[in-house]
Amino acid sequence: MSRAHPVCPAEITLELISGRWKLTIISHLAQRTMRFSELISAIDGVSRRILTQQLRQLEQVGLVHREVFAQVPPKVEYSLTELGRTLIPVVEMMGAWAEANTVKCHDQEENIPKSQWI
Repeated sequence: MSRAHPVCPAEITLELISGRWKLTIISHLAQRTMRFSELISAIDGVSRRILTQQLRQLEQVGLVHREVFAQVPPKVEYSLTELGRTLIPVVEMMGAWAEANTVKCHDQEENIPKSQWI
């Protein structure tokens, strides 16, 4: 649930990149420019509808650039904008944190009643 005014600046970032597949999309586009078909193949489990929706949201906030080439058949490529590229170190740090701490979090998860999970 979004609030009108985030409590801390990090919440702004979380709101922009929240979504089941957005970090995965950013991670793939950090490697190279990709076509939609390449993204759908690279991201296991995402539907075409959801991928389209999340790419549009990332484009609307200025993190992803969508380039349409005037040719037949149509060709569309996605890449990170300069602003989007500034998230690469953040995503990498989140990945490193997860690798270092996921087991610890799962160990603690057993102590929390399921009724209290968000």
